[in-house]
Amino acid sequence: MSDIKKVVLAYSGGLDTSVIIPWLKENYNNCEVIAVSANVGQGDELDGLEEKAIKTGASKLYIEDLTDEFVDEYIIPTLKAGADYEGYLLGTSFARPIIAKRIVEIALKEGADAIAHGCTGKGNDQVRFELAIKAYAPQLKIIAPWRTWDLKSREDEIAYAEAHNIPLKINRETNYSKDKNLWHLSHEGLDLEDPALEPTYEKEGFLEMSVSPINAPDAPTYVTIDFEEGIPVSVDGVKMKGSDVIRVLNEVGGKNGIGLLDLVENRLVGMKSRGVYETPGGAILYHAHKVLETLTLDKDTLHEKSRVAITFGELVYNGKWYTPLREALSAFVDVTQKPVTGSVKLKLYKGNIINAGVTSPNSLYSEDIATFGESDYDQMDSQGFINLFGHPIKVQAMHKQGLLKK
Repeated sequence: MSDIKKVVLAYSGGLDTSVIIPWLKENYNNCEVIAVSANVGQGDELDGLEEKAIKTGASKLYIEDLTDEFVDEYIIPTLKAGADYEGYLLGTSFARPIIAKRIVEIALKEGADAIAHGCTGKGNDQVRFELAIKAYAPQLKIIAPWRTWDLKSREDEIAYAEAHNIPLKINRETNYSKDKNLWHLSHEGLDLEDPALEPTYEKEGFLEMSVSPINAPDAPTYVTIDFEEGIPVSVDGVKMKGSDVIRVLNEVGGKNGIGLLDLVENRLVGMKSRGVYETPGGAILYHAHKVLETLTLDKDTLHEKSRVAITFGELVYNGKWYTPLREALSAFVDVTQKPVTGSVKLKLYKGNIINAGVTSPNSLYSEDIATFGESDYDQMDSQGFINLFGHPIKVQAMHKQGLLKK
């Protein structure tokens, strides 16, 4: 511990990282603590962070605006892949690599001896942070207080914070573990730890990005999203950058109760955990993108891409963003997205996303071919196809019935 003179801390200003600053100074010979907060679209959560970090013992606070890079280089490639993890749209998962990468850059610039984070020993985020750190600065030491300190629970943390006069925005009754960014908000802990209990969607203050479908408008809302090569570029005919697409869809989706997910998932560390996720804009984008692909991708590509999406989602969830395989899969996905250009119209109604029309200049759908009416399609072609396609089945049956000539 005496070798640690300067530590760069991944700092959110939440319960864990607020407690960690004085804890580091107490346990590492009054080392210098430099806090780094990444703006990945969490909004007012960054308000007052600098004053709070300094008051609790940090020598300085970096606030890094990574929002557009987060959207363009992490969210959109994952969206194009159609990747999720057991239904979870990876909101925390793909935020950690970009945050850790920037923290490493600052640690190297500051000549730090170590990087610290507030992830628990039970969670996935410790893996995501540390794999990214290893990818860019394998020589740096990593301090993970949750794995070593005497605090055993969030209640212990609150007591420690109160004893050290650390201001908190939470209390013992609203002590959900939350993670928020432009893409989503997650809720864990308290009553959610019992899967038998229904989430309190209608309770004031529980949902922040959305409303309960029960409280959504009684009339549907229509929204149209345009894509160019798999990338969302406009909403209702208004061109905008990716981060603004998400902001607009978060608003319209949130008002209509879109994107709520109550999930018991399989964590990387081997346990099942239950969380509630709000991803209004993300749910709309995933749905729209998938609809457009049904029109523009051939069968083999569409089916292979769905298999790739599972692996891609697992890599992101497991913290392996900075790996050759993830990069290779992204290269494959980019090729598949060349024809994924077009417009998707959706109807949003009380938590439901309903298809309302899709068009594309690269559409592989032909009404003339598919129609039940008269067309140029020669239906007799199917007879020979079926004979060839079913030939192995026919041979097997003939063998069983003793009809096969040998």
